[in-house]
Amino acid sequence: MTLAVGDKAPDFRLPCSTGEIVTLSDLTKSKGRTVVVFFYPKDDTPGCTAEACGFRDLYEEFARVGAEVVGISADSADSHQRFAGKHKLPMKLLTDADGAVQRAYGVRPTLGIFPGRATFVVDRGGVVRHSFASQLRVVSHVQQALEVVRRLERSPPH
Repeated sequence: MTLAVGDKAPDFRLPCSTGEIVTLSDLTKSKGRTVVVFFYPKDDTPGCTAEACGFRDLYEEFARVGAEVVGISADSADSHQRFAGKHKLPMKLLTDADGAVQRAYGVRPTLGIFPGRATFVVDRGGVVRHSFASQLRVVSHVQQALEVVRRLERSPPH
């Protein structure tokens, strides 16, 4: 089952394309940031490229309102590096090689075979404030996440 608004987001510890290890708790608690976590099927495919480039184009706006954006797929760090370099992606791209984090977040495969596409906004306390899953409406992932992040920035801390 996909995580719902109000659920505690499962922490993760995943390798990044930069070689560092990234944890959700470090981003939310230690750095005090809202985190947009987007799960995507595969580097450099048309829908995933459109989605990642959408996050890239609004990355500075996410940062301005105190949010970190991270993308997660099963692709290798080398694949992520090529993808990020080719499209000038500023966000962290994390490798979930065995799909454990995707399963923990309840991101379901499409048609039972293609890795799922879902976006979660996790507040500074590690609580899911928004979730959206759609394999085809890739632009909506970016737009909805930014709207929620802006709203969280305007509201008082919980």
